[in-house]
Amino acid sequence: MKKLVVAQFLDDFKVKMKVWDIIFMDDRAKNVKTLSLLEISPGERKKIIEGLSLEDYAEGPVPDKQFLGDDLWVFGMVVKQQEIYIKISLGLPNKRVICVSFHVAEYPMKYPFKHKS
Repeated sequence: MKKLVVAQFLDDFKVKMKVWDIIFMDDRAKNVKTLSLLEISPGERKKIIEGLSLEDYAEGPVPDKQFLGDDLWVFGMVVKQQEIYIKISLGLPNKRVICVSFHVAEYPMKYPFKHKS
């Protein structure tokens, strides 16, 4: 995946989120469990997503099989010493962006654009 494509997706996602806001799939138990486990409020979760960067990219675009409107993109970041798996979508035109997954990663994630230290 080219950096430019991922950067464009992130820009589009953040602009659309500012205009239309974001919907979280909180009907998924592991998403709610992560908020409780890490003591993260819904507002903090939104700020974490607003802070996603190119280096946080893990995979995608992945075709949407849940009919949320657009391809799914996976990002990850460490929050309170836990690696968090974040799957997001631009959603449908003129509707909110979507966060499908926001939970502790179930397997080690790879970040193709993260600089090795």
